Amino acid sequence: MTTLVTGATGNVGRLVVRGLSGHVRAITRDPAKASFPAHVETVRADLDDPDSLPFDGVEKLYLFVHPPTAAEVVERAVRAGVRRIVTLSSGAVTYGYDKTHHLPVEQAVEASGAQWTHLRPGEFAANKIDLWGPSIRADGTIVHPNPDELGQPIHEADIADVAIRVLEEDGHAGRAYDLSGPPPLTQRAMARDIGVVLGRDLTFRDVTVDEALEYYVSVGWPREIAEYVLGVAGYEGGDADDFTDYEFVVSPAYETLTGRPYRTFARWARDHAADFRG
Repeated sequence: MTTLVTGATGNVGRLVVRGLSGHVRAITRDPAKASFPAHVETVRADLDDPDSLPFDGVEKLYLFVHPPTAAEVVERAVRAGVRRIVTLSSGAVTYGYDKTHHLPVEQAVEASGAQWTHLRPGEFAANKIDLWGPSIRADGTIVHPNPDELGQPIHEADIADVAIRVLEEDGHAGRAYDLSGPPPLTQRAMARDIGVVLGRDLTFRDVTVDEALEYYVSVGWPREIAEYVLGVAGYEGGDADDFTDYEFVVSPAYETLTGRPYRTFARWARDHAADFRG
């Protein structure tokens, strides 16, 4: 039985690849940069080119969302014999914010006739590496206009844990699992957790929202995503007021499925200390 993992070198995908048992086929644009266990077959392929995807003998698919070709990828997968598809989606679908990115992919998967399960995580803790990493490595500062703003980042390993479980065991067909992460923290508390593992005090720069926006764009974030992260605009470029009624909750799916609580942000910081060292 072969499981095909797309997005295999991503934050979640690489952990899914390593955690699955049986024959795993991992696709990547650059196999030379992949380093997987011996039981993993690494294949050069690209979601932008559905014909390149090696579905022969594949029964299960871990699907990284790529809207431009998702419908064709799913159609080819099912035609080739894929029976179970686990989609890495977003909690924004649950809350009705996402209508044009993750949602159409979920819909294509649901219409395919295969068994499906959607994983809907919220804020990825790993975003802090790109957002905060450059300035922490440079001078021990963080660029964020509101240190007391709450966030609820999830460890990518928690998402992978659930993905592996629903790929390998029955009983999850037709379900969408919201994966919130642990209780919310202020940005200041997250900075403190990172500082502890680095053995240094981190400070927030005194910046406006506009200054932070320009900084995030300068380190590589698309402007529309940076605007969303900073609350300048809503999800998918919508109204920033979209989130005025948002309430942080700890979804029970992870603990129900694994019997463990979510990993804390402090644990995530320990696991990624090297990413913040200069």
